[in-house]
Amino acid sequence: MIRTRAAVFGALVGMALLAACGQPAQPGTAVPQALQAPQEGAKAQEPELATAVVPSLGTVLTDGSGLTLYRFDKDTASPSVSNCDGDCAEKWPPAVAQGGEVQIAGVEDKLVNTIERADGTRQITVGGWPMYHFAQDKEPGDAKGQGVGGTWFVAAPDGKKAQQAASGLALTTASVGNLGTVLTDKDGMTLYRFDKDSAKPPTSNCDGDCAKKWPPLLVESENFEVQGVDKALVGTVARKDGTKQVTVGGRPLYLFAEDKVCGEAKGHGVGGVWFAAKPDGSKA
Repeated sequence: MIRTRAAVFGALVGMALLAACGQPAQPGTAVPQALQAPQEGAKAQEPELATAVVPSLGTVLTDGSGLTLYRFDKDTASPSVSNCDGDCAEKWPPAVAQGGEVQIAGVEDKLVNTIERADGTRQITVGGWPMYHFAQDKEPGDAKGQGVGGTWFVAAPDGKKAQQAASGLALTTASVGNLGTVLTDKDGMTLYRFDKDSAKPPTSNCDGDCAKKWPPLLVESENFEVQGVDKALVGTVARKDGTKQVTVGGRPLYLFAEDKVCGEAKGHGVGGVWFAAKPDGSKA
């Protein structure tokens, strides 16, 4: 098995976006990563491996077009071996590396590798598990292969099986354009931090009209679930109206009212004080 060098992807282009996140998320529908224009002079490339949010499963692996990736229980991870060929591979097309480098966004490069298939192509592996598409998935967000035959499962960002998202999930992560992995709400909407707030002690200084443009991420109680975030960094702060706002690294988190499509990050850099938040609460 020859390891390819995983290269962190900087500009996601040509990716399909789904319906507005303002609509209620339905189980099994995905919230893909944002379409971000590359900076001037940057080479436009698509990642071969990225992440998106499926409301029923949380953050999952996708290809660069936003299509869900799967793993097969009849394969092995140590050593990495694919046992899906012939008719199986027609129904479950392998995720194949197109060149010497696997372009990734929002996935740890140390988990990414490739194996050589019988036809000479190199199949991408994550956490040792070979990755596949499902032929019946036609659009970003489809996850029709989940649980098929009791052996096929949507892949989590570490290559393990994606698990049913807890009903109380409030905070997760996804790949968002050239920002890399950022915090999102349960529906994949980008979360932001405000430089005029403070982290020690956690304090929100965005109320009134500010809070209409930058709605705080609220929870009803401290008993909420997170995914892909260190729970030790997560907390809440009481707002003036008595509601509880989620914090990460002490920083209160907000949505941006002008983000209309799942994965957008139009609020990043606004006024030089608003920034998409990384999983540790720092600026993306």
